[in-house]
Amino acid sequence: MVKIKLSSIIDLIKYPVTTPKTLLLLENNQYTFLVDPKLNKLNIKKAIEFLFNVKVIKVNSCNLPKKKRRVGRFIGIRPRYKKVIVKLAKDDKINLFSKNS
Repeated sequence: MVKIKLSSIIDLIKYPVTTPKTLLLLENNQYTFLVDPKLNKLNIKKAIEFLFNVKVIKVNSCNLPKKKRRVGRFIGIRPRYKKVIVKLAKDDKINLFSKNS
């Protein structure tokens, strides 16, 4: 098991995903994030619980495919991320995704 340093927890979770499909998942208390691809489900669970002070029940993850980016003649590869869908306990909520705020 890999230990997470408290100073680097914020850097592990890149940003939340807000698309029409992910907004539908909010009704089931599921939240979607892009995270560092080196993380496993246990580390993702600990990071989300620490950052947002919630209880995580389940973590689903998938590696996103590589995307090419062309700048002039140079063809590079965009950064890769892992997409994570986190299911929280019934009582918990992340205010970052609330529609009223």
